[in-house]
Amino acid sequence: MNEKLAVVAIGGNSLITDKRHPDVPHQWDAVRETCRHLADMIEDGWTLVVTHGNGPQVGYILRRNELASPEVHATPLDIIVADTQGSIGYMLQQALRNELYSRGVRKPVVSVVTQVLVDRDDPGFQNPTKPIGSFLEEAEAREFEKEGWQVVEDAGRGWRRVVASPMPLRVIEQDAIQSLTRNGDVVIAVGGGGIPVVHNTKGELRQLGGVNAVIDKDRASSVLAREIKADLLLISTAVEKVALNFGKPNEEWLDHMTLAEAKQYLAEGTHFAPGSMAPKMEAVISFLENGGKKALITDPPNIKRALAGETGTVIVVE
Repeated sequence: MNEKLAVVAIGGNSLITDKRHPDVPHQWDAVRETCRHLADMIEDGWTLVVTHGNGPQVGYILRRNELASPEVHATPLDIIVADTQGSIGYMLQQALRNELYSRGVRKPVVSVVTQVLVDRDDPGFQNPTKPIGSFLEEAEAREFEKEGWQVVEDAGRGWRRVVASPMPLRVIEQDAIQSLTRNGDVVIAVGGGGIPVVHNTKGELRQLGGVNAVIDKDRASSVLAREIKADLLLISTAVEKVALNFGKPNEEWLDHMTLAEAKQYLAEGTHFAPGSMAPKMEAVISFLENGGKKALITDPPNIKRALAGETGTVIVVE
């Protein structure tokens, strides 16, 4: 087992830093910047498994499906997640390899198309809440509804499709990822939370099949970190530290939390927004409750300083 093994979950801000410029050249710029910070960790002796989000990219592919529907077939959501794992993984592995080689570090970087097991009876399938794709007029949304999608009206801004976001249970390719990290390779995995799959029982075989859902990237990263016994779960996000009462007059930035404090703050329900920091805190809590020793939350430019104890929010068991 590697002495210093980290799962680093990078958010959408690491790929699209400016929503006004989401095009591929600007994505390359953002990826190269992120990889400089990852390379710092590798030079400091860490072996990394890098996970990433894919929300905007999935939205773009869905929009292309809509525009191209008179001419070509639509793409199922599980295939879209696989597509984005390949494209974002390619960008990350090339940029990180180039950065490492520029520093004289010869280390393989590889992307793993990753499936993540979910329960077909997960309550999320009965109550889909995760919005995907672009905003729609009601008439257009109703057409998608006829095709089997669930649609909701989104706070007066328009209609959107929603899908389930089930809880991740197990990373199917965990053994392969662990073999690569034991060899010292840098691995990019669990992109977009992983391709959601369920067990389809056929005879005596438990075969896998994709489902129409998306998995939270941080929760899946937590499961992977636990399975491969990572020394650190690092969640890279848009803020330098975690705050209590974020955005309020009594906002308080935190340098350190214990597991018990993290659970208390989350239970209070007023500190962490459901769509942003709350899933990250849930991921950290799950990791620490299941054998993890240390988690760290910060933004990409401050990763090196956070690891040195100069900034970021450290969460430990006690």
